[in-house]
Order: sequence, then structure tokens, then C-alpha cells
Amino acid sequence: MAKLAGLEPQNVFRFFEEICAIPHGSRNVKQISDYLVAFAKERGIKVRQDEMYNVVMFKDATKGCEAAPTVMLQGHMDMVAVKTDDCPLDLAKDGLDLQIEGDLLYAKGTSLGGDDGIAVAFMLAVLDDETIAHPALTCVFTTEEEIGMLGATALDTSDLHAKYLMNMDSEDEGVFTVSCAGGAMAAATLKVARANFECDLVTIELQGLTGGHSGVEIHKGRLNSNIAMGRILSALSDKCDIRIVSVNGGEKDNAIALRTKAQVAILSGGMDVVSKTVHDVFDTIKKEYAVTDPNMELVMGQEVSTSVCAMTKECSAKVLLLLRQFPNGIVRMNPDMEGLVQTSLNMGVLCTQGDDVTMTFAVRSAKESEKTELLDRLRQLTEFVGGTLTVSGVYPGWDYMADSKLREIMVDAYKEQYGKAPVVEGIHAGLECGIFVSAMPGLDAVSYGPQMTDIHTVSERLSISSTKRTWDLTIRTLQALCEIEG
Repeated sequence: MAKLAGLEPQNVFRFFEEICAIPHGSRNVKQISDYLVAFAKERGIKVRQDEMYNVVMFKDATKGCEAAPTVMLQGHMDMVAVKTDDCPLDLAKDGLDLQIEGDLLYAKGTSLGGDDGIAVAFMLAVLDDETIAHPALTCVFTTEEEIGMLGATALDTSDLHAKYLMNMDSEDEGVFTVSCAGGAMAAATLKVARANFECDLVTIELQGLTGGHSGVEIHKGRLNSNIAMGRILSALSDKCDIRIVSVNGGEKDNAIALRTKAQVAILSGGMDVVSKTVHDVFDTIKKEYAVTDPNMELVMGQEVSTSVCAMTKECSAKVLLLLRQFPNGIVRMNPDMEGLVQTSLNMGVLCTQGDDVTMTFAVRSAKESEKTELLDRLRQLTEFVGGTLTVSGVYPGWDYMADSKLREIMVDAYKEQYGKAPVVEGIHAGLECGIFVSAMPGLDAVSYGPQMTDIHTVSERLSISSTKRTWDLTIRTLQALCEIEG
């Protein structure tokens, strides 16, 4: 029996349960994509599927709504598929074990995929119900959003003629997102020369930092362990004759690094000087970041009178120069929306591999010109020391539209339903809206969704009552859009 059969709205949860029965983690989307195509064909809905397994469905307006502009409903079909160590499921092959706890829906031992399965369920429920009044609809189901918005980037938009975009990939009920940052990944690589040295070897490790998402949490002032390590090593080089053996930290370009480890050859200066210098700088940093990173720790180890292959003095100096002089963190705040970061970057990964040292950044800006300027700054400094900068994963931002008819309609609909105004804001992270707004000039977009918590984790929860309210808002908005003439 269907576990979600008694939940409202019934059609939404019926389709959501069907989706959850199909494995659909990123890079494993063919089966869910084929399910969507079959859904459309069974109902005589015009559909197309591309090589990235994106699916687009087209449905005519209901009677009386033919004059209204076309509306695009959009979300992504892939999920971040993670599980607990003791979970027996194979997420590449098995569906999810759905559970209900009061008002919350979750999956036992795994992530739920409410991000963004609920958008898929909403669209299917609208397409399946002939009683809902709506303008002509273009429903776009994208793939590989969670690994770089690859599906949306590859999608052919030449046959998409919508005027309004209702994106359902937000997780806070009552919050309408109306702009987002564009971004890119920039990897600065320096090829280093090495030599053998008789020396003392010191290991310095920073750990226990708070970390976080470099888009939505960059404004919280948390310490980046890669940047902190550069500060410590620079101070050490002022006191002692050192050579860098290796320096590694961070895991993802879009995550604030929370752990960094360096190995350093000490040619002169003495271990007492080394220990005092490192601890003094660390104590200073710890006091500066006592609020944001209270659990920061320093771990040191040493090996005396040994032989190591370390970077030359010149190359060690170049690595330190980059670590100290590369910009990091907030570059500019948005002048139109108070509290919103407009431009930033994050050295998420620092890696020594053989004779290459690479520093990888997530670069973000709501302004394309500022993103380009920041990339130029990184390139100029990298090339100054003889390195190369590689830019990849570029995606456009979504600039705030001062005059938005869709935003006006959705705000009014929200006020009528909830008796209060929603929060209207921009975010300093990427959304597929940026790709579609860039590809379809004049597209008026709003992103929204029901309440979810701990997305991308095994603790992910979806509010059942919020899903019902957000569904009602969706239907109310579609009905209001019917009254607009194109």
C-alpha cells in the first residue's frame, strides 16, 4: 500500500511517492527521465527528451485562459543521494524508504530528495488535473542540477517561449527568491621546483573550523583554513628559513575550508622559535574568530634531522605570496538589497600534487562584469608568479528585476492566502533561474517552495502542511495569471 495515500494534496504526494521509488541521484537520471516521458505520452501531452535526459512538456491553456502569456514551471529531477553507514539500500538501484513523523516526511537512512522532487511532483499534479485553470504551460524538468546545473546549461531553449517562470527549487516557505549570483570555478596552478634538504620537518594542521556553504554563508565571517594557514606560514617565514613540502586543505570549491595541513622544512631558526611563532599566530587568529569558529584547533608534529624533498626558496615564496595576496571572502555587497552579498570568492581547495600546487576558488557575483573583473584579478596575480588560471563551470547570474509582474501577482496571492506579506530576497548562490533568464531575454522569474530542512543530508525533512499551503499558492497564482493578456 502507498504510504503517503492519506496526505494532502493527494496527487502531489502520489507522484512524489512514485518518484521516490525510482533511484534518481545525480548522474543516475535516465530511469526517472524515462518515467516522465512515459507520463506525458500516456496523457497525450507533447514532450521532448534530450541527450542530457532533460524533459520538457507542453500543455495548452485551459478554457478561458488562452489569451494569457505562457507560464514555465521548472525544477530539477536529480537529488543528492546520501545514506547512513548502516543503511542497506543501494541508492543507485533502490527506491527510498519513506516515513512520516507528525508533520514531517523523511526517508529512513537516506536523504529524501525533496530538493527537488517536490517540484517534479507539483508539475505532474498540475499536468494531470484537468480542473485546474492555467495559461499555456511549459514544464521543464532538468538534470544534474546538484553537480553544476549541467542539464539546464545544455538545454535547447529555442522552443521555450514562456513569459513567466515559476521555479520551485527553494526550501523556505514564505520566501520568494528574485535574484541569484552567477559563478565560475577558477583553479590557479603553480608548477614548483624541488630540491633535497637536510632539515627538521614540521607538520602544522588547522582543524575544527566551522566551514559552511560559500554562497549562503559567506557573509557570516567564518574563517577559511586555507587562508589562515597562509597567514601562519608567512609569519613563520619571517622568523625562520623554511621550505614548503606540501600544503593541502578543503574538500570542495564551494565549501568554506575547515581543515588544512602543511608540511614545512625548517632549515634554520630552531624548533623553539618555530613552535612559539606558530602558536602565537594561532592564538591571535583564534581570538579574532572566537565567535564564528570557537572549536578551531592547532595540531603540530615534528621530525628532527631528516632529509626531505621540498620546494625551492623561490617557489616556496611564490606559494606564500598567492596564499597571502589572493582575495577571499566578500568583495562587494549589493547596493540595492540590504544585507545581500553581490560578489565574493572562496578558496575552497588547496592541493599539492607532485610538482603542482593548485588553489581552487568558487567565484560568485550577481553582476557579470564584477565576476569577470574578479577572474581577471586572479589570472593576473597567478600569471605574475608564473602560474596558470583555468576557469570552468561558468554559469550566469540572475539580476533583480525592478518591475516584475509575476512577483507582484505572487506577493498578492500570498497575502490573500496567508494574511501577511512574504519575504522577497536575493541569494548569493546559483539557481537555474539565472541560466533561463540569460537564455530567454525578458523572462520574469520567481523561485519558491515548501519548507524543507537539512537538504542534501540523511536528516532531510519536508513539511507536509507546508507542501499543502505551497500547492494552494501555486494554484492560486496560476489562476491569477490567467487574467493577464499577453
